[in-house]
Amino acid sequence: MRNRPIPNIADAQKTYVRDLVLYEDEFVLALNKPSGLAVQTRGNRGTSLDFLLWTFARSNGKRPHLVHRIDAGTSGLILAAKTKPAMTFLSTEFAERRVRKTYLALVSGNLPDEDQGRIEVPLLKTGRSVTPGRLQDGADAASTDWRVLARGDGTALIEARPKTGRMHQIRAHLAQLGCPILGDVIYGTGTESAPRLMLHAAGLQITRPDGQELTLNAPAPEMFTGMQVKLGL
Repeated sequence: MRNRPIPNIADAQKTYVRDLVLYEDEFVLALNKPSGLAVQTRGNRGTSLDFLLWTFARSNGKRPHLVHRIDAGTSGLILAAKTKPAMTFLSTEFAERRVRKTYLALVSGNLPDEDQGRIEVPLLKTGRSVTPGRLQDGADAASTDWRVLARGDGTALIEARPKTGRMHQIRAHLAQLGCPILGDVIYGTGTESAPRLMLHAAGLQITRPDGQELTLNAPAPEMFTGMQVKLGL
């Protein structure tokens, strides 16, 4: 939120990121990020959503800042705070797990017989991925509620509600369940099953700094819904 020189952003890039905005008020900016757009990049190399947020900078150099992250391959809702007090408040809401997050995933494999359940498998970071681990070995506790919304021939549309926010949590947990997400290059079969990671951040329920409850929803992109129709889901 510090005053900084505003970098030059092309008009086409400004139009692009403005078209991603789903909701805006005095506290937050909610965007529907497409799959393939990185949220942040090391050393600000290449285009990222974080860089494109300079489009919304005020003349004094203050601009919205991301409150949380989703993977580059994941599409959907992501929030940016417009002021420093809003950033502090919302970061605490996420850290203390008061934000309710809903994801949609297209999966395949050995589907569970049950229609809903909870996965509680600790996850251990191993470089750029995670593996199931034990808490005593340094793994982080991770919990995801899931529900089957539709079933096909070895495929399903699953609603996932992560209770914790570990790296690759939903991806690793659904793979652990026996049905990795289509298009997942780390925990599934990658492009053999889908041209992109079929995971979409569909909803967020948050409390704004003024105490007002806010429910946000992001429509799934055409590639996701098209695959869903193709699979008969």
